[in-house]
Amino acid sequence: MTTALKNFTALDRLQAFGYHHSDCSFARRDLSMSASIMATGARPRRSVLYMPASNSKALEKAKTLRADSYIFDLEDAVAPDAKADARAAAVTAVQSKAYGVREILIRTNALDTAWARDDIFAAARSGVDGVVIPKTQNAADVQRVDAMLHDAGAPASLALFAMIESPQAVLDAAAIARACPRLAGLIVGTNDLAKDLHCAHPADRWPMMHALQHCVLAARAAGIAILDGVHLDLNDEPGLEHACRQGRDLGFDGKTLIHPKQIEAANIAFAPSASEIDRARRIVAAHTEAMAKGQGVTLVDGRLVEGLHVLEAERLLAHAAAIAAL
Repeated sequence: MTTALKNFTALDRLQAFGYHHSDCSFARRDLSMSASIMATGARPRRSVLYMPASNSKALEKAKTLRADSYIFDLEDAVAPDAKADARAAAVTAVQSKAYGVREILIRTNALDTAWARDDIFAAARSGVDGVVIPKTQNAADVQRVDAMLHDAGAPASLALFAMIESPQAVLDAAAIARACPRLAGLIVGTNDLAKDLHCAHPADRWPMMHALQHCVLAARAAGIAILDGVHLDLNDEPGLEHACRQGRDLGFDGKTLIHPKQIEAANIAFAPSASEIDRARRIVAAHTEAMAKGQGVTLVDGRLVEGLHVLEAERLLAHAAAIAAL
C-alpha cells in the first residue's frame, strides 16, 4: 500500500467526501497542505479562477472563496492605464499571505508588450507560486521568461505555466511542454484559439477537439499539469457543467474560470465521486489481498484488476486526499 493511500485513510472521517459541496464543513483544516502535496505528488487544480489584479474588491473576495487556485491577472482584465497599479496590487496581495493554502499565480502581459519585463521581474520577487505566460508561441518564449526570472532572482520553486491559445502554440505544444524544468503546466486559451482558427465555438467544442486532445497529450507526455479554457456564458449553468465534465473526460486537471459562481461546478466535476472513491478502495484492497496470496491479478465487480488499475486507483485516492486537505 502506497504512502499516498495511507495518508488518504487518515482522512476517512471527512463527511463522506462532501468536500466538493459548497456548504460542507471542513473538519481537518489543521492538515498541512504542503505535506499532502508531497504525499500525493500533485496539487489539486480543479478550479482556477482569474481575478483582475486591478479590482481590489475581487482580490479581497478571493480570500473567502473555495477555488483551488487563483490567477491574479495583469493582462486582458486590466486596462492599459491601470497596468502598473495592478502589478503593485498583485504583489501586495501575494505578500499578504491571506489566501491560505490556495495556489496563487500571476498572469503577466505578453512578451511583446511594454509591460512584460516589469511584470516578470515583480513576480519573481513576490513570493507567488507561479507565473502564467500568455500568448506563448514556442519553447523559446518559455525559455526567455525562465531566463528573466533567473536574472531577477526568482527561487527555483517558482513555477511557470504556458498558455496555449494559437494554432502555432498547439502545433508546438510538445516542445513547449518540455521547454524548461520550471514549466509546471499548460493552460489552453480556447477563446483566442477559436478566433485564430476561424472556427465555431459551440458548447460541445467539437471544432477544437483535436487541439484540446493534442494539448493533453503534450502535457501528459511531459509529465506536467494541463488546465482547460474558460466558459464565457455566466448564465449557462448546464453548459458549464457539461464543459467541466468534458474537460475531465479528456484528461484535463481542472478548468480556468472567470466568475466565482463557476467554482462549484468545476470542483464537483474534477473531484472523484463517492462511488469512484469506493471502487478505488476496493480495487486496492482486493489487489493487496491477491498479492498476499501470491496472485498477480484479481476480480472486482466481475472485472479483471491488475497492476495498472491499482496505480490508477491509488492516484485517484491520492487526489481525493489532497482535495480533502484543502
